Formats: sequence, C-alpha cells, structure tokens
Amino acid sequence: MDTVSTLSTYLQIEALADPQRLTILQHLMASPATLTQLAHQLNHSPAWVRHHLKRLEEVGLVEFLETRKRGRQIERYYRAVAGAFLIQQMVLPKTSKPVMIFSGSDDFAWKLLADSLSTTYHILTLPVGSLNGLINLRQGFCQICGSHLYDETSDEYNLPALRQLFPDRSLTVITLAHRLQGLILNRGNPKGIHHLTDLLRPEVRLINRNQGSGTRIRLEKAFHQAGIDPHQVQGFDQEVNTHTQAAQWVATGKADVAIGLQSAAAHYQLDFIPLFEERYDLILDERYLADLSMLTDFLVTQTFRKQIAQLPGYSSRRSGDYLQLSRRQRYLLSK
Repeated sequence: MDTVSTLSTYLQIEALADPQRLTILQHLMASPATLTQLAHQLNHSPAWVRHHLKRLEEVGLVEFLETRKRGRQIERYYRAVAGAFLIQQMVLPKTSKPVMIFSGSDDFAWKLLADSLSTTYHILTLPVGSLNGLINLRQGFCQICGSHLYDETSDEYNLPALRQLFPDRSLTVITLAHRLQGLILNRGNPKGIHHLTDLLRPEVRLINRNQGSGTRIRLEKAFHQAGIDPHQVQGFDQEVNTHTQAAQWVATGKADVAIGLQSAAAHYQLDFIPLFEERYDLILDERYLADLSMLTDFLVTQTFRKQIAQLPGYSSRRSGDYLQLSRRQRYLLSK
C-alpha cells in the first residue's frame, strides 16, 4: 500500500518549485523507472533527467530501487519514496517577541485578550472554525485553539471532541467566556424573521458559516430538530469564516439573516434574536503551557473579566476556570 508523506523541509519544497522536477517525481510516484525510460516519457536526454533526478535524491524525495539486466545492459531503477506528498509549511516572522499562533473559532473576547498581550507576544490568528482549529492544534500548526463544539449527547462543550482527537496528549482547557448566539437581522427586521422556520421562505437569504465551525454544526443540528431541510434555505451554501463577516453581509444587504454572536450584531447596529448561550474554551497543548504563562495569568485577572463583561452578549462568570486533561484522560476541575 502506498503512503502519503508530508514534506518536512524547505529544501524539498524548493526542489519541487521547479515544474520539471515535479513532473519527474510524479512519474516515479506512479511506477519505478530508469533514466532512459524517463527521458523517453519526458522527451529529454538522459543527461537532463540525471541532473534533476540527482537533486530529488539529495532532498530525500527519490531513491534508488534496484538494478535490472536488459539484454547486455544493466539499468538502474528509481522510485519516489512515497505514493503522494503533502505540502504543509508555515513561514513565521523573525521577531524579538515569542510568536503565538491561534487557530479555531472567531471570538471577540479572544481579540480583547490578544490585543492586551500584543506587547508581549507576536500573535497570529487563523480563524478556521472550532473543528479545523482542533485539527491544526493536533497537527502542531498552532499553540492555542478556540472552540465551542457542542455535544448533544453529553450536553457538554469541547470535551467529547478532545477525548477523540487527543487520546495521547495532555491538554489544558480554559473557559474564556460564555456568549449568546442568535439570529442577526437587518435593523427593524424588515423581513419579519422570528423563528428558524422563517428561513424557509423563498425571499429570505441566509449567509452561513464555514463547515467545521461550531456555529455551523449547531445550526445544522437545530435545523434537524425543527425538521428543516437545509438545502431548502436560500443561501445555505454561501459561507463566510467569521461572525464579523456574517454580520457584515447582513449590514450591507447581501443577506437577510445570519447565525452569529450578539457582539457581531451590535458592532453593526443590527437586530438580534437570541437562540442559545454557549461556552467558549481555549485549548492549550501542555507542551506550550510554560511559554504561554503570561496569557493564562492575565486571563484570570479582574481587569480582563470586566472587559469581557462589557461585550454585548458575553458573560465572564466562569472565565478562567480550567480543566486539565491528562494522557490517561483524568479530568481535574480547578479554579
């Protein structure tokens, strides 16, 4: 069975930036070949192929397989070291401050926290939704993730997903805030939208959130409970990545309704009908916990709690509560 290998060095990526080397590698991923065979397939000389093949060998993408005798000649066969290659590299800035990468769900309290710590950390944010943020944390592309994944069976946030995704990791889960989500509507609610079932009306246009976001997952569950076929909702397939973008679509008239945070609605002076309150957590891999100590210390201060409480639809009543998840999945609740 062929395997997929992740490119791990910039030299490998640099080598494949040459389209001719990439073509050679793709032929060798399909099947082993000799210099002569590659030269015939690519309509180039064996010397030309040898030049590029040597470079692919040097960076660990191609390897010698075996020699085979064909008539009086002995030919060397080469192959790619994997059946496919995944290119994932992050280029970070050179800065005197420690670089902190956040990935996950868009959140206004997180933005407050990041702004407050901007003199201490060089903070980079990748808003991709809760589930994709956890995947990025799992793969080592960030040190901290923001998530609000709701599990209906356990009536719990995030922990069921963490048990599945991180069985071999020690994590710290910190409650950042509780927040209200609901229907974001144009001022005065001109379309008369009051319930989720109103989204089935053909003149009502929704702007949806991206797949994998906690908001999208919660909306689809709500549709299912209400017996709503999401594909009958105008705009269901139109997606944006953040609450701010969703509210902006409503504010500019591109959509009539969005599901999002009350703070996003208030930012654009839009109407808001609450649907549910949720817990938003920060998840930290304990390998990075010492490097993020100033963040965790500031998060529990009264100064920051007061800042959270001033956000529309936010509550700081449990902000700073944390849960430690060990590799053996022992949960210890502390404050």
